[in-house]
Amino acid sequence: MNQITPENRKALEALVAQIMEESEARGIAVGFTDASGAILYENYFGYRDAENKLPIDRDTIFGMASVSKSFTALAIMQMQADGLLSLDDPIKDYIPEFTNQNQKEPVRIWHLLCHSGGYFPLPRIVVDKTAKEMGIADSLESPLIYREDFADEGIRRVAGRLDNQTAFVGRPGQRLSYCNDGYGLLSDIVRRHSGCGSFAAYLEKRILGPLGMKRSNIDFLRNTLDNNAAVLYSKEDGLWRCDRDYENNAFVLHGGGALKSTLGDMLHYAAMYLNEGAAADGTRIIDRYSIQEMCKPRQVMKPGIYYGYGLETRQLGDMTVIEHGGSLPGVSSNFSFCPQTGIGIVVLCNTMDVPVYAIAETAMRICCGFPLEEERIAHQPRQWTSEEAGQLAGSYQSGEGDAFTLTPESDGSLSMVCNGKKEELQSIYPWQGMVRKKYTDVYLTAVRDEEGNVFAAQYGSRVFPKTILSSKTR
Repeated sequence: MNQITPENRKALEALVAQIMEESEARGIAVGFTDASGAILYENYFGYRDAENKLPIDRDTIFGMASVSKSFTALAIMQMQADGLLSLDDPIKDYIPEFTNQNQKEPVRIWHLLCHSGGYFPLPRIVVDKTAKEMGIADSLESPLIYREDFADEGIRRVAGRLDNQTAFVGRPGQRLSYCNDGYGLLSDIVRRHSGCGSFAAYLEKRILGPLGMKRSNIDFLRNTLDNNAAVLYSKEDGLWRCDRDYENNAFVLHGGGALKSTLGDMLHYAAMYLNEGAAADGTRIIDRYSIQEMCKPRQVMKPGIYYGYGLETRQLGDMTVIEHGGSLPGVSSNFSFCPQTGIGIVVLCNTMDVPVYAIAETAMRICCGFPLEEERIAHQPRQWTSEEAGQLAGSYQSGEGDAFTLTPESDGSLSMVCNGKKEELQSIYPWQGMVRKKYTDVYLTAVRDEEGNVFAAQYGSRVFPKTILSSKTR
């Protein structure tokens, strides 16, 4: 099914231009594929290197950021299909550095696959700082991604830190809180127990190679030196940083966000999902059952959107859209596919914090034959109860650096300031509010203990611990 017309193509490209202007995006690549691997649409906007006016093409390398998680989940599913593990196995059976000492119930592989290990967001343990502290450096002769000593140090730091947590968002499996470190542990299970020696080698042998993704890898220096790799643009303290430092803010364990790829390669990847585990040429890399298990809704992300294993699932009318996005310095990415239409869509950008998901959404609406503009949910006006306002009031701080405060106002509302910016938070349901953004809605939901007291709040995909309790709950 391909419903691209000159009119809706023009509307899509106008949206891309609008988003590029609003976000100061330097370069964007957009492509559609079907299950046969045929490219139904591709277009390139802006530049891979804006200063030198270098164009983007099908082989230009972009960062994938958290789109990498679907590859990690796919690797784990392959290992289960090969009889090397079971998703119900405890993590500690595979990673001795993780003892599960402070949780009453075991954290299992499937918990980490759907971000429900119970962990609050934590600061990143990053590649360059860890390597510097070890006294080693990345090189083409000895890449960090293949070094056993670097991987051993990374898992020691990440697993040890998770193992030492004493406060949790809930029991393992109880609720979602997006956890990059959990995917780091999953990639280390692949490294240690697949027989390939490294996570990078496994991806090359079992996923990238069979799918013909010749320009894709999880390396750092290799991409920095590639002439057709995108310059990365990110704003730090109000100033633009422009470089090809693919180590910038990268996780020390690679399963959460290390992949780099191209539009051409990612369209091969999307076609594999449309074929339920087989490449466009028929090469099967995993069974249909495993792909179906990855796509099943398992944890609520926000109303109507669920997380499976490395993939998000939502409804678009009577059709299902499965996707994942990513964000890092110099990276905004999204890939999605719809089984009913047999269409996969990839949107890649070399600038941070660009809402490429809005481009992917409009593109999918075109392919599904729906109106291009989403009709937002119109909630009935509602006031917070005094109990809700009193319990929710306070400050919330994520270990990743984000923070917000909720303050009761005389009219019964809660004012919200997030990362220094005032947001219009409206009460929509008991213990739940919403902030309406230009291209999406972000939900805030109280997280309460068994006595009904608020100890955290989920905002977006993260659960933020409450750092200052209101007078009513102290």
